[in-house]
Amino acid sequence: MKQHRSDLHALAAAYALHALDATERDGFAAHLPRCEDCRRDVAEFEATAARLASAVGRTPPPALKQRTLAAVDGVRQLPPRIPPARPVTGLARAVKRGAVPLALAASLAAAVSFAGLAAWQHRQGEEARDRARQAEQRLDAVSAVLAAPDARTVHGRTTDGALATVVSSDRRNQAVFTATGLPAPARGHTYQLWLAHDGTMRPAGFLHSDGTVLIDGDPADATAVGLTVEPAGGSPQPTTRPLLLLALPS
Repeated sequence: MKQHRSDLHALAAAYALHALDATERDGFAAHLPRCEDCRRDVAEFEATAARLASAVGRTPPPALKQRTLAAVDGVRQLPPRIPPARPVTGLARAVKRGAVPLALAASLAAAVSFAGLAAWQHRQGEEARDRARQAEQRLDAVSAVLAAPDARTVHGRTTDGALATVVSSDRRNQAVFTATGLPAPARGHTYQLWLAHDGTMRPAGFLHSDGTVLIDGDPADATAVGLTVEPAGGSPQPTTRPLLLLALPS
């Protein structure tokens, strides 16, 4: 299939994600050495995909091992093997009878402790699985935008020099924002994204540092994407001077 130059530029994201068929891949690979813009786009998309993939894996918190080892002391162990008991005297029999309630109470306390540990571990496992599922869903959504046949890319820089990239798809009515070199915000603050609609800035999600996010809201009628520093939790309207106002392709 014959490809126009503009069509080839639009294949950068799909090429980085290995989403092209053999004919398209060969055509784009032949075009790539002659196009600096496409080489840059492919490198950025590959780096973004790697960051997103690494977000799916979750490393257990270091404190988990310490808490588990500390809880072992409360777990009941198997009783030792002992020879058959010799006949006991009346006094020893009375002492033995008195020890039974104490042993039952200790066993019950150990069982409760073990059940609490098991329930806590189950909750931790469920939360980790939920986070992994959410990360996979975000990765799928971002990948779908990057690989969309009508994906369009614009680049810009924030006022502090970070590189920003927006990839949008009219067909999916979604857009992806990527930042590289963005410093962590001050404590108690976050980066907030905005979509410009008819002169009104509407909240479009958050970015805590370098990375890639799916922009919230409807980018179809938006004219630009903005980025500001806001108090943690976000603001209904920008409260600081924009670090970036990147015009979207029409």
